[in-house]
Amino acid sequence: MLVSHYDQALVVISFIVAILASYTALNMATRVTTSSGTAARVWLVGGSIAMGIGIWAMHFIGMLAMNLPVSLSYDPLITGISMLIAIGSSFFALWLVCGNQLKASRLLPGSLALGCGIAAMHYTGMAALLVQPGIIWSWHWVALSVAIALLASVAALWLTFHLRRDGGQMALLRAGAAIVMGIAIAGMHYTGMMAAHFPHDTHDMHSGVNTDWLAVLVIMVTLFILGITLLVSMFDARLQARTSLLASSLAEANRELAQLALHDTLTRLPNRILLEDRLDQAIHKANREDSRFALMFMDLDGFKAINDAGNDSNL
Repeated sequence: MLVSHYDQALVVISFIVAILASYTALNMATRVTTSSGTAARVWLVGGSIAMGIGIWAMHFIGMLAMNLPVSLSYDPLITGISMLIAIGSSFFALWLVCGNQLKASRLLPGSLALGCGIAAMHYTGMAALLVQPGIIWSWHWVALSVAIALLASVAALWLTFHLRRDGGQMALLRAGAAIVMGIAIAGMHYTGMMAAHFPHDTHDMHSGVNTDWLAVLVIMVTLFILGITLLVSMFDARLQARTSLLASSLAEANRELAQLALHDTLTRLPNRILLEDRLDQAIHKANREDSRFALMFMDLDGFKAINDAGNDSNL
């Protein structure tokens, strides 16, 4: 078998991309949950594309990090299919965690589907390698990589669901969760890579995309997409926070105006305007229901002078 080794710089970058993709997933779940209508659908689709491309890019950069004594090239169609699988799996994951509940009856089947999607993305991407006579697989490593993908999916869905709200220490918790999720995703990939062995007579078919410039292009495009997505998400979160604060301030101002308009400034008791409104409502209700009501009137001698004196002292 040919002996392979890895470009350490690309391996580190692949881990960074996996962590960024995981943080994007956590952030997009927050945006979908706090939005509604068309905005929620836009965040769901846009977040799925960004997250899927991030996961796929981590996998592809990891493949490009592998160096063999022979040059490698990739089938562009199969490579594109592996990206679509990653995007589809990401869409399913975001859709699942943005529901009202995530019980075991939804978590376990969802994790199975997501884990199988991630594994399918990885091995479809490996199938894009244009080499002869072909890859020889160690099936125990394949099984282990699929098991890691399933466990990582359970953890990812659970963490994403429980960290999808804004406020408090959520940003710090999401960063920590993204590191855990990113390491798990990258761990699945490199476990799957250990399952691949190349015979001594392996040679490149030289009919696909060459890797000499591909790593830099994939890294630049992926970081740009993830960066733009996160920036837009941050601006949207800040805008929602300001809108919520403005709405709260407006509601508080309306309550204060209603208090001033319907209550006496000295005693804070209901004034004549509120009395007339409640009396009018009581009359209409009695007429509508053919019922009666009682009005108790209390006369406090000299209260007007006290009230006027109080109002004068407040001026």
